[in-house]
Amino acid sequence: MTGSEAPPAFRLAYVPGVTPAKWVRIWNERFSGIPLTLVAVSADEAFGLLRSGGADAGFVRLPVDRTDLSAIPLYTETTVVMVPKDHIVAAVEQVSTEDLADDIVLHPLDDTLDWERLPGKPALERPATTEDAVELVAAGIGVLVVPQSLARLHHRKDLTYRTVTDAPESRVALSWPEEKTTDQVEDFIGIVRGRTVNSTRGRSQTPAADGQKAKSKAKSTPQRSDSGGGARRKSTAGKAGGKNSRGTGSGGPKGGAKRGKPRRHS
Repeated sequence: MTGSEAPPAFRLAYVPGVTPAKWVRIWNERFSGIPLTLVAVSADEAFGLLRSGGADAGFVRLPVDRTDLSAIPLYTETTVVMVPKDHIVAAVEQVSTEDLADDIVLHPLDDTLDWERLPGKPALERPATTEDAVELVAAGIGVLVVPQSLARLHHRKDLTYRTVTDAPESRVALSWPEEKTTDQVEDFIGIVRGRTVNSTRGRSQTPAADGQKAKSKAKSTPQRSDSGGGARRKSTAGKAGGKNSRGTGSGGPKGGAKRGKPRRHS
């Protein structure tokens, strides 16, 4: 890469409901020379985008096909039911799927929950998207069970939501093509995992930062000169010689011959 070429941007995909703002902020602080481009993508199209090279990594919803994609699970979301504000469910804090038995529960084609058995009564047809299903909830057609982040994303003044205690939960993960685990991907993994800028794992520092750190360390290390070392050795030798002359010399108080009593003269 020549000096006039800009570094390639890091492309980060994210599915509806995921808010990547905090990770993007940390990236911009640590790697300001490498732009990060966000790519919004639907949940069912996210994996195809990663495989085709349309994004370097992405926040997706599990499960992930580990045949060619790597993934790091990040967090699990609470599942809620969206209802009109005058619905009986709005009077309580949480419900179970059995409490929805008499309701039409909408099941959009882009549903991200792994149901073994759908609660409530089925609608005549499935809405194409979660957004379409929210419109039907507002029209009083039925209720919708979704991850809490999607309920917040599609917030409306005439709707509310309550926790569903026994519904499947949605898990969010960071995923990327296994054969394309680039240095930039490693850097972003470090951010997501909470590594500090001084972490020894991953590429947590830029080359410029490493060079500056080395310079600072060199300045703080005292330099030893030969003359200084010689002076210290000479001084030490002198002290040692002094001790020996006092301890073993014939004139010292601890000499080899013992001093007798003075002889009396007549």
